[in-house]
Amino acid sequence: MNYPVKYILLETPIVHRDITSNNILLDLEFRACISDFGTAKILNIDGQNITRHAGTKGYIAPELAYTENVTEKCDVYSFGVLVLEVFMGIHPGDLISSLPLTSKNNDVCLRGLLDSRLVIPDAETAGEIYKVLSVGVQCLDPNPTRRPTALRASEDLGSKTCEDNIDYLDAVLTIPPQ
Repeated sequence: MNYPVKYILLETPIVHRDITSNNILLDLEFRACISDFGTAKILNIDGQNITRHAGTKGYIAPELAYTENVTEKCDVYSFGVLVLEVFMGIHPGDLISSLPLTSKNNDVCLRGLLDSRLVIPDAETAGEIYKVLSVGVQCLDPNPTRRPTALRASEDLGSKTCEDNIDYLDAVLTIPPQ
């Protein structure tokens, strides 16, 4: 799921503007492919990218509520929502919107984020899930300057290693206040 987002944001000057679970297709080897480029915008590298609002409610970056300047960080936010949705089994909108606006401590246990219909993962798998979700929640920062770039998120997903002596199922993730 990470590679297609990284590709359109790093290899091409395109902002998709509608990265959602409905716009991710899987090929025969279960590799994610982004579809539906109907709302995509080619970025002007040398200037601002003012545009009308587009995208799906619940995936749109919060800064688009007060600006029409689209950047790659808008798709990074959508990617963060998508990551949580994959592991929760539902859109995380209720979770995100229920967090206090002013709290600096929105801690959520990994076990509490996982889809209850799934088998509880073993320790190694829980560590990998924690790694992916920790990058995903960084992408949800409401301040785009604190949100990682697509390159940084991709590098973090590929490079983070998990320690063997941690119970990741009970590990805490801090979701940025919205």
